[in-house]
Order: sequence, then structure tokens, then C-alpha cells
Amino acid sequence: MTDLVVGGGAIGTLLAWALATGGRDVAIVRRGLDGRPRAADAVVVDLDGSRRTAAVTEVGAPGGLRAAPDVIVFAVKMYDLDSAVASCAVWPNAASLTPGNGIGAEEILERLRPNAPVVAGSLTVSVDRLADGDVRRLNRGGVGLAAVRGEATALISALADASNRSGIRAATFADWQAMKWSKLVANLVGNASSAILDMAPDAIYASAAGFEVERRQLREALAVMRRLDLRAVRLPGADVRLLAAGVRLPAFVSRPILRRVVAAGRGGKDPSLRIAARTESERSEVRWLNGAVAREAERLGGNAPVNRRLTDLVEELLTDDDRRAFLRGRPDRLAQEILRS
Repeated sequence: MTDLVVGGGAIGTLLAWALATGGRDVAIVRRGLDGRPRAADAVVVDLDGSRRTAAVTEVGAPGGLRAAPDVIVFAVKMYDLDSAVASCAVWPNAASLTPGNGIGAEEILERLRPNAPVVAGSLTVSVDRLADGDVRRLNRGGVGLAAVRGEATALISALADASNRSGIRAATFADWQAMKWSKLVANLVGNASSAILDMAPDAIYASAAGFEVERRQLREALAVMRRLDLRAVRLPGADVRLLAAGVRLPAFVSRPILRRVVAAGRGGKDPSLRIAARTESERSEVRWLNGAVAREAERLGGNAPVNRRLTDLVEELLTDDDRRAFLRGRPDRLAQEILRS
């Protein structure tokens, strides 16, 4: 059977390449493709500069497959997930894999695909999409996999085996929520603040004011995890347990350590929210990142004011150039905006 990857960006191409390199039959949706399915290559430029190619099939739409896929990988941004799921209604019983960032994808799949197994994924590989469509790998991260609903043990094992054979380390987890919330904590680091300040994360951590905002947002997220009785886990390439321990230390101890970790964590790539802000997109995934922390805290009867304010600021600055200019490069102003609330 075929694995179907919906989303032809950097992450979708990487996952299609990894599964195909690991020996699986993979198709990837290329919007606008006319005619019959066609053979193509997925190319990843590895850390040593070598180009590694895997044979895949390209289709113009999910219905272009001749038979139901074994699994559908929804490698799209959270704000595009509903429409991506709707496009796969032709295969209602195929298992689904959600490798995207943030909280809420699995619940969307459970609601829109009630008869299909759901597998949660957490990807810690940092990649860039090159001008020619190839993907460049930037770090040695991997992928975490966990069952959400339905019998998926054999599928998860097969996907993990294929990923490991490709050189993308895979780990499986018993608790999918602990895995996804751990990845969320990792995604929060230097992300919203980088979008607001238009600064690199390590420069933000070099500022006492910027670090205090960062530390408080992470502490809020970890407090929500404790309320949910979830423990931070060690993801491939990202031991979130160490990050959780680090933010509890005094600032004069933790700031220089975390600054070095943050500088190396993404392989030099900008955080996702800063990329969206720099491209002047009016859409952002912040509501599924910091916004998810704030919503869950409020659902549990508490609050997460730093994450709530960061969410509001990121969305505000997407359409307000004056506010963006006021905060650009000024962690002190951000701290005043955040910590006074």
C-alpha cells in the first residue's frame, strides 16, 4: 500500500523522502499537477552536503491514488489542516499522521475522520526548502510517534523502522499528549518573541528582559503540563526534560546555558513565527502554540497571561507596521508590554 503525504513543503518533502528511503511506497500531493500520477524524486541535502534522492510518486489530488493509502501524512500548517483533511474524504478509513507543530491537530483528525486510526507525530528535524525544491537538513533531530486512537501499533513500528533506515531517528511514546506538549514547549523557545522583536532567539536570551519573558512563558506551559499530569519527555534530538529543569534554575545560572542551547537548536534557521512575520503573512500558527497554553490554562480554571499576551501581540503585529517598528529590536519594551499585564 502507499503512504500519502499531503503538503509539498519542506516538512512534507522530508517525510516523503524519509519513508521512501526507508523502503515504503510514497505518494505526495502536488497541487496544480494535471494528468496521471507521475514518477518523481524527493531530494534531501544532508548535513555533510551530500544529495540523497528517493523515488516517489506525485499526484495532483488525494483521489489520484488508485487504492486507499496505508497512512495519510498531513504535513500542513495548522490553519490549513481542516481543508487538507477535507481533501482526503475519498479515503475515510486510512490512518492519519499529524507531524505539525502545536496543539489541536489530533482533535481535528478525531472529529473529521471518526473511523480512522490517528497517529501523533513530533518532528525535531530542522529543514529549509531550497529554490529548486530540494530540502536541506539543518540538524540531527528526529521524529516521535504515538498512537492517539485506533489500533496503530504495527503501523507505528513500520513507520519508525523506515525513518530509522533513512537516518532520521525515530522514537515511539506511550503517551501522545506528553509527547505533543513536550514538543510544544520546545517550539515556544524564542519563537513568539522572535516574531515580535525581529531578533534571533540567542540575542533575545542574551537580554535579561527578553530572557525573563521567555522564562515565564515556558514556566506557564510547564505548569499546564503538570495540571494535565503530563511529564516532559526526551524527544529525538531534543530532551525537553533538561529544558524544563533549566527554567526552574535562577536566571543568572540558566540564562547563559539556555542561550547556548537555543543558538544551536534550530541549526541556524529562524523560528517559524518569525518567518511568517517576515514574509508579511496575515496567518500565523501562534494560536496553536502560545495560544494553546493560554486556552488550556483557562479551561483548567487558571491563566497563562504571558502566553496570552504573546499570542495577541504576534497576531496584532501581522497587520500593524507601526507597532512592529516600535517593538523591533527592543526586548525591554516587550518585557514592559508582557510583564505589566
